[in-house]
Amino acid sequence: MGDHKEQPLRVGAAVRRRRRALELTLAVVAERSGLSVPFLSQIENERARPSQSSLEKVADALRTTAVELLAAADPACSVDVVRADDPESECRPRARSLVRGHHQMHAQEFTGDHDAGREFQYRNDQLMYVADGAVEIEAEGRAYRLGRGDTLYLTGGVRHRWRATVSDTRVVVVAVAEHIEAVQDRPRR
Repeated sequence: MGDHKEQPLRVGAAVRRRRRALELTLAVVAERSGLSVPFLSQIENERARPSQSSLEKVADALRTTAVELLAAADPACSVDVVRADDPESECRPRARSLVRGHHQMHAQEFTGDHDAGREFQYRNDQLMYVADGAVEIEAEGRAYRLGRGDTLYLTGGVRHRWRATVSDTRVVVVAVAEHIEAVQDRPRR
């Protein structure tokens, strides 16, 4: 009980976010989609659930797809449990999302080997926490060795790469979500 899959998706918030990101009014979306302003308002405020056909019309008006809107939809719950034994993430090595939906925080758990050659750069700040094992992180020309319980904070925009130095290492990465403007552009070093 209380798991994410039991909750219906709330597509209205995703529609509103996309419309506002494009700086469109409800009237413009109504004109483009052929749907009424009151109906679009009801969708955005979760008082109406659009049919697949209506959702596709809205998506076309917002220059996206119904699939993308559904992917960006919030689960209709304020509490969500992500189970450690989720069958969708059974293969090793793996990356497992710890927060589902379109929220202000993004968190992932990485277990096992990792592509050490891959460079990362996140728009917003992030925190890396070593839950088990050990890692080596290269950032701004320096190497940092972290063990179980250690954390590393990275300011948004810092290019970095990391690798596990012990088998079965688990690293949790928590960041302000990419769709949030949490930081202004910072000068590169």
